[in-house]
Amino acid sequence: MTRKYFGTDGIRGTVGHAPITPDFILRLAHAVGRVLKRTESRPTVLIGKDTRISGYMLESALESGFNSAGVDVVLLGPLPTPGVAYLTRAQRASLGVVISASHNPFADNGIKFFSAQGTKLPDAWELAVEAALEEPAVWADSASLGRTRRLEDAAGRYIEFCKSTFANDLTLKGMKIVVDGAHGAAYQVAPMVFHELGAEVISIGCAPDGLNINFEVGATHPEALVAAVKTHKAHYGIALDGDADRLQLVDAQGRLFNGDEILYLMVKERLSRGADAPVKPASETVPGVVGTLMTNMAVELALKAKGIELVRAKVGDRYVLEELEQRGWLLGGEGSGHLLALDKHTTGDGLISALQVLQACMRSGQSVAQLLADVTLFPQVLINVRLQPGQDWKSNTRLAETAKLVEAELVGIGRVLIRASGTEPLVRVMVEARDPAQAQACAQRIANCLKDEPSDFSDTVFVVPHA
Repeated sequence: MTRKYFGTDGIRGTVGHAPITPDFILRLAHAVGRVLKRTESRPTVLIGKDTRISGYMLESALESGFNSAGVDVVLLGPLPTPGVAYLTRAQRASLGVVISASHNPFADNGIKFFSAQGTKLPDAWELAVEAALEEPAVWADSASLGRTRRLEDAAGRYIEFCKSTFANDLTLKGMKIVVDGAHGAAYQVAPMVFHELGAEVISIGCAPDGLNINFEVGATHPEALVAAVKTHKAHYGIALDGDADRLQLVDAQGRLFNGDEILYLMVKERLSRGADAPVKPASETVPGVVGTLMTNMAVELALKAKGIELVRAKVGDRYVLEELEQRGWLLGGEGSGHLLALDKHTTGDGLISALQVLQACMRSGQSVAQLLADVTLFPQVLINVRLQPGQDWKSNTRLAETAKLVEAELVGIGRVLIRASGTEPLVRVMVEARDPAQAQACAQRIANCLKDEPSDFSDTVFVVPHA
């Protein structure tokens, strides 16, 4: 059965257009409430949000929808997505709900859910909710309505949780760090986490006004972080996205490290401590980590050299998590900066990932660049092609034929990946090869096949340099 509303990370879209309208969000919460009540007589859900102005409206709609189904609500206010996941588990709630469109512009918003264990929910649960949306509403009577309250100091509780994942025998004293909160959900908690661990913190992107989330700051615009690190002569810069589940890291020289490199560093650091890091202690499986179809080939080869298997999941941290749980492994992630360390948290967390990197540096006395000296990323070119509504790019025979020719050209020295975005109307064309010029030329050849279609190239083209 095909999902109608849910994408790779919840339900997302432009505010004021279906499905991100208050009437639909109320119906959605009511349907979710009815699904919850099939197994629990009096469910409780936690609702957190980022800093978008539309969050107020959607929060009210969710609250009404849940209450109308007889579900109690606890409001958390602005809080990172992983903070909602943590508190859902810590508070023994039935469900966690996040109002956020992550890295998207402020005009978008979305809803995503966490289980009582603080994990992303499976496709089967989403299909059950979509089926409930097609059924008539069953409004609770006055005596059965849910109640709403606010959890005091939700941010403080999450700050303490983040700090608990950093080694007790270490401190960040003597380290200067620029923290970019993307004017998003972590604008308060992120600077406090690093400050309370001893670092000197310079904050940028921590002044939200409801309209500036992700605007020229944050993990999707690391140029601001690079400039600030150089200006303040900081040791490192840490950029989060709008809901703070993604990390980008910059060192004092202005070098930007992506999620693939950070994942490799986390594995290497654990192995250096003699820990069977990528595997849960009780597991007897071969050590391994989970990446995605986009994970850089150089990281796969470097892990293999250390006896660590890399398994590629579909793009999306929920699919990385599913593979990790199935195999009994601990570490996984995406090049975009969504990273999972399941002995630290149940979901991707930009703050906790950053702390793991800084912990590795403090333990070893080495910089991130030194720790990554044995892995050099292959050049990777990504071209986003924007689609018009209803455009069927999969039927483009010229695209298919060109892709096959490029794949034949890159056998053994590179790879091609063409996929649709799960959150935006884009086709992503990725080509990876040892030769950067060849990668660029091949990606452009494939993307050019869509020029005859009613589509436009996005202004975002990423090239991972051959360092």
